[in-house]
Amino acid sequence: MRFARRLWTIGAPLAAFALVMATWGRPLSWLVLAVIAAALIAAVFVAVHHAEVVAHRVGEPFGTLVLALAITVIETSLLVSMMVAGGPGAEEIARDTLFATVMIICNGVIGLCLLVGSLRHHVVEFRVDGTSPALSVLAALTAMTLVLPSLTTTAPGPEYSRGQLIFAGVMSLVLYSVFVFVQTVRHRDYFLPVGLADEEHASVPTSAAALTSLALLFLSLVAVVGLSKTLSPAIGAAVQAASAPAAVVGIVIALLVLLPETFAALRAAARNRMQTSLNLALGSALASIGLTIPAVAAAATVLGQPLALGLSPKETALLAITLLISAVTLVGGRATVLQGAVHLVIFLAFLFLSVVP
Repeated sequence: MRFARRLWTIGAPLAAFALVMATWGRPLSWLVLAVIAAALIAAVFVAVHHAEVVAHRVGEPFGTLVLALAITVIETSLLVSMMVAGGPGAEEIARDTLFATVMIICNGVIGLCLLVGSLRHHVVEFRVDGTSPALSVLAALTAMTLVLPSLTTTAPGPEYSRGQLIFAGVMSLVLYSVFVFVQTVRHRDYFLPVGLADEEHASVPTSAAALTSLALLFLSLVAVVGLSKTLSPAIGAAVQAASAPAAVVGIVIALLVLLPETFAALRAAARNRMQTSLNLALGSALASIGLTIPAVAAAATVLGQPLALGLSPKETALLAITLLISAVTLVGGRATVLQGAVHLVIFLAFLFLSVVP
């Protein structure tokens, strides 16, 4: 049994990565697309397993930070490569991806975690000292990168001037770096789970096992992003056949890419480790903006490419509602099924209004 599990956790990432290499940029049949979808799900489950091994070795909140940073770096690399490739709507890719990521995490992921945790444990608890700083940093980053570009007057449209873009990129990186320092060094205890879970009594993995899992985690996440990208043409064709807006493609891809973090957060919530779930969710949102904006700002500056970051009034309103409800949810340190339902309703509204704008 142990051998079969070990074979699965090693073989699945290698097979998924090999499938990415074999199918990248090629026309695919529906049968191959079905195999890719199955491989994507397998890669997600294996990624979560290896993330938990690494997390158990290094402890919280480093474990959640590893998964968030790993997938964000890969996703940012993919996003920058799509910008460099150009094409219709290339200047809006970063904005649409970041907005979809924030809405998915703050409403979909957190809503599901609150719902799953509260249905099983009635009331879930978390540390306000950890969630409030994360939410305040997220509010500052989203306002500076997704709202202000539509209000400035130096450059026309929802764009920053070159100087403003460089400033926003540097400030995003600085603010995210300060948050990571606070989370992992200065006030690490603010982000530790409330109480002790049973799995903490399991034997700690060896350094060799943790390093192996770290490498396989990275490989699994590369496969997840690559397989999601491979599936995107089929998703785009389905969206076009349904006469849905083009932005829906970005939302679907973001949902696929965020699967490992979502599943890991849900497992933590089911084990009554809501602080771990929130660390992973909010940390992923912060990493997405704090690392992506500097990268795309640098790419746009070097290439002289326009970069539309400002949201429309409808999207700005959805973002404001999301941040307001998140603040109300996280201010008390306790939540029930009601808070989960509220976040999920906002998430469904976001999806509905994306399809029916």
